[in-house]
Amino acid sequence: MSETNELAIIETGFNNVQSFEFTQRAASLLSKSTLVPKEFQGNLPNCVIALNMASRMNSDPLMVMQNLYIVHGRPSFSSQFLISTFNSCGRFSALRYEWNGDRTSCRAWAIEKATGEKLEGSWISMDMAKKEGWSTKSGSKWQTMPEQMLMYRAASFFVRTYAPELAMGMSTTEEIYDTTYQGDFVDVTPVPATSLEAEFFQEAGDAVKEG
Repeated sequence: MSETNELAIIETGFNNVQSFEFTQRAASLLSKSTLVPKEFQGNLPNCVIALNMASRMNSDPLMVMQNLYIVHGRPSFSSQFLISTFNSCGRFSALRYEWNGDRTSCRAWAIEKATGEKLEGSWISMDMAKKEGWSTKSGSKWQTMPEQMLMYRAASFFVRTYAPELAMGMSTTEEIYDTTYQGDFVDVTPVPATSLEAEFFQEAGDAVKEG
């Protein structure tokens, strides 16, 4: 009888000692790279969070890092990343867009592969953008690239309706800018890890080892 050596697959996460230690080692490696965005360089807690999010989304950690932003203290993904994540999840056809006659209204749609059903999102219009105040802010991209913004907003509404787990409850960077900011400049910066956060990860690691 031949013996088969099987290597255990260890995934990032917080479920057991092996997973947590692996997550910390992977995060430590990424935090030392000069190729990751600066908000993750030397920041172990931020890298751990990014790895956890990538695992939950079944996405590449570097892609998550490159598309995760903090706008006014709120984490967000770029619309492009959200669309890419939806298109590659394997459950739907790629997102497509339907327009009205003068291309001032748009909605996203896709085919659910398991059922063959055509799923349609909400109509997003320039009139809506004006009434909601999205297009009236100084420097708003709605004023210079309205069709692109209509597609981005239609896509984010669609994904949160039919695949909310992919968005992880977060708004897109563009949505946060449209709904919270009132000036010419949007501050898209990371929230640095505090000493309290660093202490939390150390205590969490110790608790897992003791458990």
